Amino acid sequence: MTASFEGHYPIESRLGEIERLHIQAASMAPETENMLELIGVGDGWACLDIGCGPRGITDILSKRVGPKGRVVGLDMNAAFLEHARASADNNTEFLLGDAYSSDLSPDSFDLVHMRFVASTAGNAERLLSEAIQLARPGGVVALQEPDASSLNCYPPHPAWDKLKLALIGAFSGVGADLQLASRLYWVMKQTPLDDVQVRPFIVGVRSTDQMVDYLPSTVESLRSTVLKLGLIDEPELARLLAECRTHLAKADTAFTMYTVAQVWGTKAGERAV
Repeated sequence: MTASFEGHYPIESRLGEIERLHIQAASMAPETENMLELIGVGDGWACLDIGCGPRGITDILSKRVGPKGRVVGLDMNAAFLEHARASADNNTEFLLGDAYSSDLSPDSFDLVHMRFVASTAGNAERLLSEAIQLARPGGVVALQEPDASSLNCYPPHPAWDKLKLALIGAFSGVGADLQLASRLYWVMKQTPLDDVQVRPFIVGVRSTDQMVDYLPSTVESLRSTVLKLGLIDEPELARLLAECRTHLAKADTAFTMYTVAQVWGTKAGERAV
């Protein structure tokens, strides 16, 4: 989720951001595995994870492709890549690079994947064009992107509602689209990709789950943009974060995450075996 962007990417590399991204990745791992199984990612595949952050799905890909395969994680955040390299398998490498112009060789990968990148980049169509160039003939381009309209808690709470609006406002204020999931299938159907598939999922979170702090911690990572855009002032933000965390800690409170659209298609041609 942290590649190069045409606008200003609002998430800050604050203390705790790597942990937040790891928790987010873990919550989505089962559905990511299901998608990769449907695609058929397996032994010997060459895979690229664009905007991998401190790990992305590279650990999942590494196990699927085995020692004969190759996994590359691409990101613009050097600190994230340093963290990722510390626990990388031998078949995995991490490169500092631009999602819009990676300098990687065309037709190099059996799978090119992005998660929560096209929605925050400001130009999904251009990113897709780059991804398609990097895929081999017969290779697959796969995206996982959010629709924030389902980010809701129950029982309702005004602090949650205001933080949700701040999150959406911070991203939209820099040109991001947190509702890309709703139109992602259509966007990918306009590309040369064949056999485009769509598979949505949603994650539910309880007070005892690791993801329970997702909204407050994400807004904390957006603090500078939230304040700069005047969405919330500093004293109110501190109060809302505390009230929201208190509400989420209650045993009868739960929330739903983004609706995530997994959409993938195949580049024309025969994949080399």
